[in-house]
Amino acid sequence: MKKSTSKQLRLATVSGMSVRASFDGGAMSSDFGAVILAGVDRQTGVTQRLASAFEDRRHASYIEHHLIDLIRQRVYQQACSYEDGNDANSLRHDPAFKLAVGRKPLDEDNHLASQPTFSRLENAATCRDIYRMTLALVDHFISTEAHPPKVLIVDMDHTNDPTHGQQELSFYNHHYQQYCYMPLTIFDGLSGKLITAILRPGKRPTGKENAMIMKRILMRIRQQWPATNIILRGDGHFSNPELMQLCLDDGNMDFIFGMTANKVINHLAEPLMRKARALHADRQGYAQGKPISNTRLFGEFEYAAGSWPQAFRIIQKAEVMALGDNPRFIVTSLDLPSPKVAYTQLYCSRGNAERYIKELKNDLACDRTSDSSFLANCMRLIISCAAYNLIHSLRTETLKGTMLANTQASTIIVRLFKIAVRIVQYKDRIKLQLPSACPVKDILAQVTEILYCIPPPKRA
Repeated sequence: MKKSTSKQLRLATVSGMSVRASFDGGAMSSDFGAVILAGVDRQTGVTQRLASAFEDRRHASYIEHHLIDLIRQRVYQQACSYEDGNDANSLRHDPAFKLAVGRKPLDEDNHLASQPTFSRLENAATCRDIYRMTLALVDHFISTEAHPPKVLIVDMDHTNDPTHGQQELSFYNHHYQQYCYMPLTIFDGLSGKLITAILRPGKRPTGKENAMIMKRILMRIRQQWPATNIILRGDGHFSNPELMQLCLDDGNMDFIFGMTANKVINHLAEPLMRKARALHADRQGYAQGKPISNTRLFGEFEYAAGSWPQAFRIIQKAEVMALGDNPRFIVTSLDLPSPKVAYTQLYCSRGNAERYIKELKNDLACDRTSDSSFLANCMRLIISCAAYNLIHSLRTETLKGTMLANTQASTIIVRLFKIAVRIVQYKDRIKLQLPSACPVKDILAQVTEILYCIPPPKRA
């Protein structure tokens, strides 16, 4: 590691003694988490899948950093909250990241890649590379299941990705009142696993576009899980005839979408709304002026818009609040759940996808799409997705039974990854010295033992 030439840091006196700090601690790192991520990656193989999907067009005689090393370095840095490419200029000398990538940590002639190398990598991506890497994320999701599941709930949602420059395909979105991208994120609704994500222009998607994207993803899943009942779930802007027809064509696929009301739907829903208003008024009378909770009734009826392939079941929530009526509707091809179960348990659970998106954006910076090239920004989104997959696998598998098993990615990064470590390299071994007062000793002991004892799975 390079020695710092920074001046000495002066701090407040303690018990009459002066306090000074300097950057002469030697081979130390503040990111022990990079080593943990490398262990998780060996188990899951997500970076290997991405590297295999990317065509390396560099001339062999000029290659200093292999593609797999570049992918791993970028993903591990992203997972440790180093989302900017410029961070690589200093982290390329960090012994923990060098060790994680598979290099001797203290050798001076094997530094990692710098920011210009990553810029060239991102801007070298083609449409074919992005397509293959997007499907590689789907393949990784499939590989995380030991057996085909009986039911797979696929949560689809678009999110706002603000742009602040001259990025390609950045459009003004009236709903968000700003220029942005609108990436499509796709999660497993039961486990929170990321299936894949696709960067999109900032304009509102059409039903044909949604169906085109989902058809390719679902075909990939169907190749491995032909008997799985797949349920597509999304809010109102997914209730379009193209996605409905996609489900009908499959035969073992259903959907449950939010539904925007119109005059016909409001007319069909009016009888249950009148009943809810009357019940709410009776409850107010019994309460004798005390505040009461909202009154909710659930019902259903059939409805077919002119563009729909057939009539479908409309689930109605007739809700009366202190401020007035609050009706809500969903449309589904499912016929088994009762209206209340279909709405409160099946549809409302899609709110978890908002939490997953928040984690992907706020903790893993999937919206750091500041490159001028659209394809380069696609590459950045995929890197964030890989970082999410590593942390999700760590949280749900390796950290099971610990106090970090149900925490957000940001908590895991702060509590488990940001740990100082001194690295000592001998001729035949490498020794990592952690703080004696480390508050997560027991968790680290469990994590490292699991990653050490369980061999990586064999891959095709």
